[in-house]
Amino acid sequence: MNEKERLKKALHHETTDRPPCICPGGMMNMITTDLMDRSGITWPEAHLNAEMMADLAQANYENGCFENVGVPFCMTIEAESMGAKITMGDRVHEPHVTEYALHSVKEWEKIRPMDMNSGRTKVVLDAIRILKSRNLDVPIIGNITGPVSTASSVMEPVIFYKELRKKREDAHKYMELVADEIIRFARAQIDAGADIIAISDPSGTGEILGPKLFEEYAVHYINRIIDHLQAEKMGVIVHICGQMRNVYAQVEMIHSDVLSFDSCVAMSDAKKHLKKHVLMGNVSTWTLEFGKPEKVEQLAVKCWRDGSGIISPACGLGTKSPLTNIQAIRSGIRKATEEKVEV
Repeated sequence: MNEKERLKKALHHETTDRPPCICPGGMMNMITTDLMDRSGITWPEAHLNAEMMADLAQANYENGCFENVGVPFCMTIEAESMGAKITMGDRVHEPHVTEYALHSVKEWEKIRPMDMNSGRTKVVLDAIRILKSRNLDVPIIGNITGPVSTASSVMEPVIFYKELRKKREDAHKYMELVADEIIRFARAQIDAGADIIAISDPSGTGEILGPKLFEEYAVHYINRIIDHLQAEKMGVIVHICGQMRNVYAQVEMIHSDVLSFDSCVAMSDAKKHLKKHVLMGNVSTWTLEFGKPEKVEQLAVKCWRDGSGIISPACGLGTKSPLTNIQAIRSGIRKATEEKVEV
């Protein structure tokens, strides 16, 4: 199987020769300083130039890291386009929000519609078009920031979380508008050539929201996005951070093909509770940055044994993670396949 065939089958519970080893991009950034040195393409320049963004994403695949390409490399595109102010970071640090656009969910009508024809939004779409034009046999993953994480980046998060309870009517109007703008961006990525959409919502956790608000806001609006993409995609991946113990029932309601979790979630436990989804993950990013390649290989195989149908880092990589450690995810799975290790 080539990489695209393998991932397409894995997304839909079909038999594969081995699990795919991927890292979507977006919040689950796959770019490291080692890779920048090897490719000669660096941040923050690659955030602002479509050709450089495409080349850096492709360098990740060409250097034996992951079996996909994916853009962008951060989770601030939507918030910036909707009016928040951003610093572009540097070679080690990703872009982040420096000034919020709203002070309350009651100001939801002030949200600026995303412009697909200018700024970094256009850079991302152009980078996907460039990758598509190269006719690679690897899946192109487009990335969007989840609705709760986007909403809490456009306005101050502490106020936002309080107002989810206290100002529910306006909070839902705000979330509807945010979700609809995300849908437009996701569709534009599909139109540009993305095979798969990954939704990462690290601020929409069951730990932060509690089960009731997690279902009311995170699950509801993630599903709103997915339901508008169903006819247009090869698959949808959803990544949720934090522990799942208290929200397994709510997580099972998510309409995605794949669920991805951080390393604090025991994959064997998730496998017992989640029957509908393909599970993805969750190789420790701490080990990927500070451990040895041999340990990374062991963890990758353990993820497979414990129920992961798609192997990936548990979250975004630390930018100083050694290239040899990143490459060890694939090498561990390949060795286990060749040796016919029982899984």
